[in-house]
Amino acid sequence: MSVIRPSPIPIPRCRSQVLHRRLYSIQLIQRRRRRWNPRSEVEDTAIESTARSPEAAGGKMVVELVGAFNEVTERMNSVWLSTSSSRLLFKALKLSIPILQSLPLASDGRSPLSKALSLSIILADLQMDAEVISASILSEVVDANAISIYEVRDQIGTGTAHLLHEIFRVKNIPFKVDVLDDETAASLRKFYLTYYDIRAVIMDLVSKLDEMRHLDHLPRYRQQILSLEVLKIYSPLAHAVGANHLSLELEDISFRYLFPCSYIYLDSWLRGHENGSKPLIDVYKEQLHRSLKDDLVLAEMVDDVYIKGRYKSRYSMMKKLLRDGRKPEEVNDVLGLRVILMPNSVVNDVEVGEKACYRTSEIIRSLWKEIPHRTKDYIARPKENGYRSLHMAVDVSDSDQIRPLMEIQIRTMDMDGSANAGTASHSLYKGGLTDPKEAKRLKAIMMAAADLAAIRLKDISSNKHQSFKTTTNQRDRVFCLLDKNGDGMISIEELMEVMEELGAPGEDAEEMMQLLDSNSDGSLSSDEFDTFQKQVEFMRKWEDRDNEYKSLLDEKLHDLPHQDTTGLIQLYNKELEDRLSTH
Repeated sequence: MSVIRPSPIPIPRCRSQVLHRRLYSIQLIQRRRRRWNPRSEVEDTAIESTARSPEAAGGKMVVELVGAFNEVTERMNSVWLSTSSSRLLFKALKLSIPILQSLPLASDGRSPLSKALSLSIILADLQMDAEVISASILSEVVDANAISIYEVRDQIGTGTAHLLHEIFRVKNIPFKVDVLDDETAASLRKFYLTYYDIRAVIMDLVSKLDEMRHLDHLPRYRQQILSLEVLKIYSPLAHAVGANHLSLELEDISFRYLFPCSYIYLDSWLRGHENGSKPLIDVYKEQLHRSLKDDLVLAEMVDDVYIKGRYKSRYSMMKKLLRDGRKPEEVNDVLGLRVILMPNSVVNDVEVGEKACYRTSEIIRSLWKEIPHRTKDYIARPKENGYRSLHMAVDVSDSDQIRPLMEIQIRTMDMDGSANAGTASHSLYKGGLTDPKEAKRLKAIMMAAADLAAIRLKDISSNKHQSFKTTTNQRDRVFCLLDKNGDGMISIEELMEVMEELGAPGEDAEEMMQLLDSNSDGSLSSDEFDTFQKQVEFMRKWEDRDNEYKSLLDEKLHDLPHQDTTGLIQLYNKELEDRLSTH
């Protein structure tokens, strides 16, 4: 019997538009259910204050501006969050938000604002600087012909305008070839890495990842064409610039669309080893971290311990199965942990670090069964390129269930730094630069570009404005940006100026001031504005939870015949009602 995928349940496309709908749903359900539910103080304040949230367009835009800025900056490395970079990102959001909200929905059903924020969050997770993130947001505006690059140059800055120019140049490269074979793909990757701003290349990779995450609206043949393009060009390119997690996700999504049956086979096998809601790799990661922290001998050798965990990608696993003729349970590195030790600051920290690595291996043997022939000691016998680390494979199966083998790498912080430096050049080599000297030269250019961006966005000392470096609360950054005269209060004039910059009537500021000014002194203190930001954060997290729940529901609906979906949809609506009433 054929399986028909029902249409996905529609959800609101823009966060600022759902704010009042959420409030209405809460009030309606609470009138129907008069039962007591304990809530946190923040949630109570959020719900009660949202009941008085501004209906005017200006107020809604300020809500979106504050929420978007905080969501992006909390993911960024504090190194990039100087006063200059915060102002740059804030200006880009003020310019973009009103334009993006006025544009029609994209072909995948998302609002342009939602798409722009998705790109910025991925870049923030990659620890890109504010100039790159600002350019990614503005690229959606420029791409819609709402403003020109020259206007961006005049209103935001030359550096951001240059990046926008580069990103539009980069986007045209794949359309210059007719046949995408291995040789052509390698030439294109080399062209990317040699002739374009590396930051624009990363922005293009992030844009491609966002596109691949939302392919369901396209016909089957288009999905496969794009997936093949990604597998040939973009995934190796992401590996070349050091964005390994991005590369692996691009590979897996492409694999899913090109070979759906093989993907489902491997995915089902891996999911079959999960136990409960927590991923298996996180369970072992926490178990090992706890054991290492509790060991008194190791505690005398190291100041801290870091552990990274990963699953082998579905695509990499399938390649290994085909190459070696193995079964899934015979692959040794389906699960992987990397233990990074920070030795105590003593005279001979190299020797202490080596002893700490061997002590860590002893603790691991006490937890799980070692596979002796898989152990490789690159500390005692380093590789020719200087790589040093201790590799182990362990059997984590228990009496109830057989688990895949897990590979563990143990190294010090210095060993890890040296390994990453060597990996960078090797990645460029694999990405398309066949000359190792050229790969090393490009690596130097990439590092210089990052240093230049850091210098340009570095704070310049000034007595007029409060420096963000003294700000301990992440939310205080927005307050400082709105408090333009630095007197510690947001006046009605400053709020009106922001409203006008967002393209809304300045009169909307009066309504918003009345709602937020709890002591009626005609201005907003940092405490009053912080309460407002907590409300915004609460509502955005609520929307994220609903989107996650909808995604899980869509996955279940995908595997059911059409006539069986009615009960699930009713269950979804009931559980959503219960969640609204309890929160």
